[in-house]
Amino acid sequence: MNRLLPAPRLTLATLHLPASGRIARWLCVLAVAFPCAGFTASADRDVDEKPWQEIAAQLPPFPQPENLIPFFVSSASDNKFMIDGESLSVAADGVVRFTVVIISPSGARNVSYEGMRCATGERRLYALGRSDETWSKARNDQWTRIGENSLNRHHAALYKDYFCPIGTFLRDADDARRILRSGGDPSLRQH
Repeated sequence: MNRLLPAPRLTLATLHLPASGRIARWLCVLAVAFPCAGFTASADRDVDEKPWQEIAAQLPPFPQPENLIPFFVSSASDNKFMIDGESLSVAADGVVRFTVVIISPSGARNVSYEGMRCATGERRLYALGRSDETWSKARNDQWTRIGENSLNRHHAALYKDYFCPIGTFLRDADDARRILRSGGDPSLRQH
């Protein structure tokens, strides 16, 4: 009469290896059996994709009244918002650079030279205009996320309605001036 015996149980003691040695051996077996596909894919991607490099911005001449192009920001603001058409550039680094002029109802005037990255939804302040029509380098010139707020609503308007509407890429400064003069992308304008 044949009886079935229970299968032997493998325990750490039956393998005759210290516990740490068995774990290390299994880890080596797994590493050889399943190579890190994620590592090689990211290594290939790093070779193909170069990190973004910003081109050094050159300050433009101070804006002249005849070159200012008004743009709509919001009916909630009495300020006048304008871009100096001569300062507009669309560079190979993907940054739209421009001088913005904001005039309050009392006549106060703010002038700044800025950049906008459509790919990341960020903006950068390069310089502020002085009353003697010279530039002062911005103290905080880091890239910051463009937010939808009442204080800096003109950045959101330029981003969403003029320079970076969904599916639209500016080819050059002439394209940016044309879009500004036409009032932006009519399908994205909110009335």
